[in-house]
Amino acid sequence: MADAQARWPVGRAKPETVGLSSRRLKLIDDLMEEAVATGVTPGVITVVCRRGKIAHLRLAGYRDLEHRLPMTEDCIFRIHSMSKIVTSVATLILLEEGRIFLTEPVSKYIPEFKNLRVAVEKGRRVSPAGDVTIHNLHARGGRIAVSRTEPLRREVTIHDLLTHLSGLSYEFLDRKQFADMPLKTFVKEICTFPLKYQPGTVWHYGASTDVLGGLIEIVSGMPFDVFLEERIFRPLGMTDTSFFVPPEKAGRFVKMYTPGEKGRFVPAEFPPYRNYFKPSPFKSGGGGLVSTTSDYLRFALMLLNKGELNGVRVLSRKTVELMCEDHLPPGHPPLEVNHRGFGLGVSVVRRLGETKMLCSVGEFGWGGAAGTQVWIDPAEEMVCLIMQQIRPKEGFRLLNQFRNLACQAIAD
Repeated sequence: MADAQARWPVGRAKPETVGLSSRRLKLIDDLMEEAVATGVTPGVITVVCRRGKIAHLRLAGYRDLEHRLPMTEDCIFRIHSMSKIVTSVATLILLEEGRIFLTEPVSKYIPEFKNLRVAVEKGRRVSPAGDVTIHNLHARGGRIAVSRTEPLRREVTIHDLLTHLSGLSYEFLDRKQFADMPLKTFVKEICTFPLKYQPGTVWHYGASTDVLGGLIEIVSGMPFDVFLEERIFRPLGMTDTSFFVPPEKAGRFVKMYTPGEKGRFVPAEFPPYRNYFKPSPFKSGGGGLVSTTSDYLRFALMLLNKGELNGVRVLSRKTVELMCEDHLPPGHPPLEVNHRGFGLGVSVVRRLGETKMLCSVGEFGWGGAAGTQVWIDPAEEMVCLIMQQIRPKEGFRLLNQFRNLACQAIAD
């Protein structure tokens, strides 16, 4: 490759200059090398950034096992549900500009939402079993038959979409049928399916963020991908973040793998019907973006810095504060997937005792279905980012190991 070096948004520094221990950070290096050697992951990149400096950057393993092509700094990854944070920021830009209010019913912009129904009796799910994790939520769908519905007690609001309190579910959808559907058609078609819960009552992971993408198109008058490019990606210098991989970047696109027989990884695209090398009419704000480690670090640092990076302001400080508050209804239990609360497009640590992890109150972030994840910790002025492309049969233990090791390296 002519140039495998990434354009990082901030400089690098010795860990001790930003309050981290080099000796303790080396445990991350050892863990990632072991993970590759023992078949936990085919390849991985980890970054720890604190106080505006990159204190840890590790590349281990391969982007293409068959051709023994190593991970490089500029590798492009499917970020799946980490797209949701980007879409949520785009929605909040419209809030700042006075074009929407979070309390408004979605039907003001998509009239079909006024006539939604809520499932009361549901049949058996036909879908994969196993423990729920932040990374398999998007994949646990499968059609469920519904025999009886009831009317809405209140309408779905934009706030409900941002917080996954809308009742929209992946469970009633055959998502393959939407793969080639324009967003403006999708947001109408999805209204032919019932909600799983009454709006505002239960956090449930579903197609809410995809609907936000269509809402952004309608309100802004711009194609969703163009809005993201003009308002977020270009200002922040996120030159490799998009809904598809162009031909000139194909060699940097990391292969997706799943565990096969005898502990060997086999290529397996996810979702299987997706072709990342050609533009799709359906721009999924819930899971469609590809990005690089350096690009997403730019985005995460912008949020850590209360909406600004290197002189470019995307959101105001007050908007980021609103985004990172817990918005679950009073008395709502922590999320089953990660034992946190939930803000506007991000999970949020409410109490350390809930998470039972090394972290900070107020830490926020989210992950993707192929083992990518970001943690943004304002209290420690720290961003931790892990990128890999694997659909394992079991949970992503490696992610929480990495987060714990990053926290235990804090030495001030």
